[in-house]
Amino acid sequence: MATPSLLRIVPAHNEPIGELLTQRAFPTHALSDLNPFLFLNHHGPQVYPPHNAGLPFGPHPHKGFETLTFIEEGLLAHRDSTGGSHVSGPGGAQWMTAGSGIVHAEVSPDAFLRDGGPTHLLQLWMNLPASLKGVSPAYRSVEPQDLANLSGADWSWDIISGKAEHREGSVQGPLTSLTGLFTSRVHLTAGAQFTCDIPQGRTLLLYTVQGTVRCGSAELRPFVTPVFDRSGGPLTLDALEDATVILCHGDPIDEPVVSYGPFVMNTEEEIRTAYSEYRAGQYGTVD
Repeated sequence: MATPSLLRIVPAHNEPIGELLTQRAFPTHALSDLNPFLFLNHHGPQVYPPHNAGLPFGPHPHKGFETLTFIEEGLLAHRDSTGGSHVSGPGGAQWMTAGSGIVHAEVSPDAFLRDGGPTHLLQLWMNLPASLKGVSPAYRSVEPQDLANLSGADWSWDIISGKAEHREGSVQGPLTSLTGLFTSRVHLTAGAQFTCDIPQGRTLLLYTVQGTVRCGSAELRPFVTPVFDRSGGPLTLDALEDATVILCHGDPIDEPVVSYGPFVMNTEEEIRTAYSEYRAGQYGTVD
C-alpha cells in the first residue's frame, strides 16, 4: 500500500511580534501554503514575567477564511463582534469562521497580565471556497475534556473536527468543518509508534509542536514543516522523545487565492471591497 511520500522539509521563519516569540511555518518564501491550509504561526514556548503586556492581538478584522488556534500552555482570551467570548486553557482549541467579515481580539486575561506565566500556542488559517466566503461569521471553542479521543498504551489522539478511524476505534470530533477538514493533535510518549491512514488526494499538514518524531527516514522537530505528496495511505510516526504533533488533512481548493493582510479572497477587487466594508463598520466591533 502507498504511503504519503515526504517531498521536502521547510524551516520556519523567525518573525517575533513584539515580546512574543513567533516562528512562521508558512507562508514563507520557501513555502507559500499547504492548500487548503494557508498560514501557520507557532508562538512560544516562553514565560512572561509578572506585570506584562500580554498577547499583542487586539481587535482586528478577518474575512474569507477560518482560523484554528491550538492552546498548548497558558490562557487565551477570545472576544469577537458576534458576541463570542471565551478563555481557553491548555489543551483547548478555538475555531473561528471569519466568513463574510468579523472583528476579534485574542489577548491575555487580566490574571496573566498581573502574574505572568507560560505561553505556547499555534494558529492555523484554513481557506474557504468562493461559495462559502460569504457565510455568517461564527466562533466555537472546545476544552480538552470535550475533544473526541482515541488512545493506545503510549499515545493519545485528540480529534477536533472530522472522523478518526483506527484499530482502537472510530470517533467523530466535536466541531464540524464547513469544508470537511480533519484536524487533530497527537501526544506520544518516548518510544511510541503511532499509525493512521491519510485519505488519497488530501493535503496532509503534519507539524511537530514539541519533541522529536521520526517519519520514514526524517526526524521532525518544532519549527520545520514537512511537505508530503497526496498519495495517501498509512502514516507512521515514531516518537524519539515525548512529543506533540498537529495532524490535519483536507481537500485542496482549486481557486485563485488573493491574500492581503487580514483578508483572503479570490480577486484584488474583493480585497478592496473587504477593506471598504471594514472601514465602514460593517464587521462590527469588539466590546
